[in-house]
Amino acid sequence: MGITVGELVTRKSYHHDLLFRVAEIRKEIAVLHGEEMRLEADAPIEDLIPAEGRDIEMRQEKEKEKEEYSFRLFRQDYQLMKEKRNYNATDGYLQDAQFFQLPAKVLHLDGDQTYLRKCISLYQRIGLQVHGIHLNEKEMPNEIASLVERIQPDIIVITGHDAYSKNKGMKNDLRAYRHSKYFAETVREARRMNPNLDQLVIFAGACQSHFESLIRAGANFASSPSRVNIHALDPVYIAAKIAYTPFMESVGVWDVLRNTLTGEKGMGGVETRGILRTGIPYLEEKEEE
Repeated sequence: MGITVGELVTRKSYHHDLLFRVAEIRKEIAVLHGEEMRLEADAPIEDLIPAEGRDIEMRQEKEKEKEEYSFRLFRQDYQLMKEKRNYNATDGYLQDAQFFQLPAKVLHLDGDQTYLRKCISLYQRIGLQVHGIHLNEKEMPNEIASLVERIQPDIIVITGHDAYSKNKGMKNDLRAYRHSKYFAETVREARRMNPNLDQLVIFAGACQSHFESLIRAGANFASSPSRVNIHALDPVYIAAKIAYTPFMESVGVWDVLRNTLTGEKGMGGVETRGILRTGIPYLEEKEEE
């Protein structure tokens, strides 16, 4: 029985390094989507081996451990930020004042429906309000303006699948990348709506994306400086760090990257102000008599 769409496979020529899901089959070539990494690749059918149940379980367990470790790091970081915010908001007199916070609104565009579900689950776990939209990467430039106008987000995540192909050109040639061109066009369209890097924070990119073009287009953060694969959940941690940092504080690039699963080889960006605003007093809503 041959390879089928939706099946989990590994590649013999890459020593079974990553787990892929077969997205499409064109004659004898399979289009593959990374199961954990935001990578899209083509491979001959003959190069693929169906992943076995135990192998899938072991890989998924390993990934779950990595994800939980990253989440614990973020929670520790969040707790420290929260304590600092509480102290600063009340000048140290925590017992005498209650305050409220205006949460950031995130617009997350994703070229992969499965990744989008995983990301939304993590946003909810972290406590962020998110509008998740599944769009093919090529459609994103045409849709972003109306979405920004309708949702009025503070943070935009533009991601999905990407890949660099050395057969198509040098690493500085945007045409050698599967979807970087569309990510860059989407960023430019969003920046046309709001050119201020501190009023609208943008992350763009996926595995092996053309980092420089995304930053030049107006992204605050992007992938992938070293053209490496990035984890499916990394964009969420970047959005969360910005969302929970007070707007009076700048966030250093390393502070943003340290809780991601990929780190500085896969992510980079520019110093950016936080989004969170705190107010006093906190008034509980009372039912009208």
